Amino acid sequence: MFYVTVSGAAMRLMIGWLSALLVSGCAGLPPRPPMPASQALSEVADTRLARILEGATPAEKIGMSGFRLLLEGEFAFNARIALARRAEKSIDAQYYLVQNDDIGRQFLRELRDAAERGVRVRLLVDDLYAGGEDELFAGLAAYPNVEVRVFNPLPFRGGGFTTRLLLSAHQFDRINHRMHNKLFVADNSFAVSGGRNIASEYFMRSATANFIDLDVLSSGPVVRELSSVFDGYWNSEHVFPIMSLVSPVLVRETSDALRARFDELVHEAAPAVLERERDVLGNTPVAQQLDSGTLTQAFAPAQVFADTPDKVAGVSAARFDKTVTGQTLALFATAREGVEIVSPYFIPGPMGLAMMQRATTAGGRVTLVTNSIGATDEPLVHDHYARYRLEMLKAGVHIYEVSATLSSRSGRLGNFGRSTGRLHAKAAVIDQRLLFVGSMNLDARSARANTEIGLVIESPELIRTASTTLFRNLLASGAYELRLAPDREHIEWVETHPEGPSVVHEREPESAWLLRMKLWLLAPFVGEELL
Repeated sequence: MFYVTVSGAAMRLMIGWLSALLVSGCAGLPPRPPMPASQALSEVADTRLARILEGATPAEKIGMSGFRLLLEGEFAFNARIALARRAEKSIDAQYYLVQNDDIGRQFLRELRDAAERGVRVRLLVDDLYAGGEDELFAGLAAYPNVEVRVFNPLPFRGGGFTTRLLLSAHQFDRINHRMHNKLFVADNSFAVSGGRNIASEYFMRSATANFIDLDVLSSGPVVRELSSVFDGYWNSEHVFPIMSLVSPVLVRETSDALRARFDELVHEAAPAVLERERDVLGNTPVAQQLDSGTLTQAFAPAQVFADTPDKVAGVSAARFDKTVTGQTLALFATAREGVEIVSPYFIPGPMGLAMMQRATTAGGRVTLVTNSIGATDEPLVHDHYARYRLEMLKAGVHIYEVSATLSSRSGRLGNFGRSTGRLHAKAAVIDQRLLFVGSMNLDARSARANTEIGLVIESPELIRTASTTLFRNLLASGAYELRLAPDREHIEWVETHPEGPSVVHEREPESAWLLRMKLWLLAPFVGEELL
């Protein structure tokens, strides 16, 4: 998700930039160079990871996919590192965001180290946040065995984030579509997918605010399906090699110079992310389990829901049911008992509201967990979501909003330190029968503009884990319960304390007046379809 908040000073700068743009002409992409197609490696049975998986899979489960939930940031990051360090043939990584921070540099350093061992590394990043990091990505691409490609690049690549957006605005219909996928595959044997980008705040390393998020470690046949999705993006016409986009200064650099600069950049990153002996689910670290050959896995049937890269051209009404959002909503419609939804950015729209009203009228239970105004990092999204709250409550929907302060104080879903907590997990449980985990938010941007990927897993074991650990911990220790006020025309927020009486807020908690003023000024100019 992205949008630009423009201050008075920024507006003056914008006018200057736009004036310069009119004088200099509109920026455009360079010609797309020929790129050889490549596919995920299939001959991996002799790799260490494949042998570990074979040895850890019970005879009666051979041929099935295995899954482990990764709720805590440190464990989720180190799962990727563990796989990267044990890969012998291939690593395929696809991300909306790889930040040039301590976490991002550690991650890229591991990709470099794997390549130096002879592992083929393919890294695909969306261009929205990648444009300012050409030096970092070009340096990685300068290593043998590494290829870095960029999805749907912006035509203007110089300057900061806002500058790039403003000077690329003449192609808004194209650049508004982003690759929101998050996927990491090692030796076509194990994969990590879910909600986390590669940046400090997704792995409990930020000093200010950290995300409560959810990934899944997968193994077996479903990994080959995920690899096929990756290949579709990697070979699509919407990607460019990184060196075709960088400045002429970088193009003129030798490979040795690019690698030396990359080494200098990643050397500054911390050597490791420490994790506890066991995570909140009682599981030992993935690296320890891989080395011992005793993997914590729930074996179950699963489906891969994935948008195609051609979604950047738009979604027609006829194709909507094939999108990740369309398929997931179709699952929701099959529910008879109820649906539990965790979505950090939630805008149901008239269609979603009508679906919930039908479900509750038919006797089903709909539960929503999303961010409060104080927890969200996308206040304009929250503003549009808030317009539906009263009608959802009247329809019988159970709504909980994660508090920035309460969730971090509880410590049940991560070590926040002094930082605040924010929800970023994207998950749903349908009839206690199906579990969805992926990159998709329930909003118009995920539905129409961004590409997404997700897993639907039919596992009572994982569903019990998600319901008891993710849902209940969020509700018990870090969320406000919303309810109708006695007049049924206003909302109350109930703050529950395990060791004391509940506190009822008649006005929205954690809502600062300055933020409300900004939203009042900006919201009329940002349509729901952009959020």
